[in-house]
Amino acid sequence: MSISKTRRKLVEVARELFARKGLDATTMNDIAIHSGKGRRTLYTYFRNKEEIYTAVIESELERLSERLDEVASIDAEPEQKVLTLIYTHLSMIKETVARNGSLRAEFFRNIWLVEKVRRKFDEEERSILARVLEEGVAKAKFRIDHVGLMADIIHYAVKGLEVPYIYDRLGEGLTEADTRPIVMSIVRRALGMNTQIV
Repeated sequence: MSISKTRRKLVEVARELFARKGLDATTMNDIAIHSGKGRRTLYTYFRNKEEIYTAVIESELERLSERLDEVASIDAEPEQKVLTLIYTHLSMIKETVARNGSLRAEFFRNIWLVEKVRRKFDEEERSILARVLEEGVAKAKFRIDHVGLMADIIHYAVKGLEVPYIYDRLGEGLTEADTRPIVMSIVRRALGMNTQIV
């Protein structure tokens, strides 16, 4: 097994254990045993449990970043890409938190650590948004004075919606089909587009 495969295996086993037992109840020995690797191998890659927890968060954010990059590359109008990026971000964050069980509480308890690890992902997401916004400007679809600032605004607005979305407090009683035209109208106005949906 290659070095990267071994590391990925250790991270996935740790994620599953953290999700099932919680961060505090999982030991480095548990991770070594459940991965089928010795403690020496585990400590070759990670000095302590905090390092492996950080690697788990990074791995989960990498999945989200890859999916957002795929969305930015789809054959669609730029405003549809922006809308899809927003919904993809929120749904994947919700799925990530839900699939990690006991880690969900840890995610919110250690939000400062999550934020620290998220910096790279946040930069990548803003870059993806800027790319789509630049595409919209180049096609004369968007009227934006500063693409970088608009990418920041969209990114932080969506990030601020994560917790209410995760807890189903965003648009209570509305389906995604109900919310899409409303969100699209907001997106179109923010991007300087005609608000009439053609």
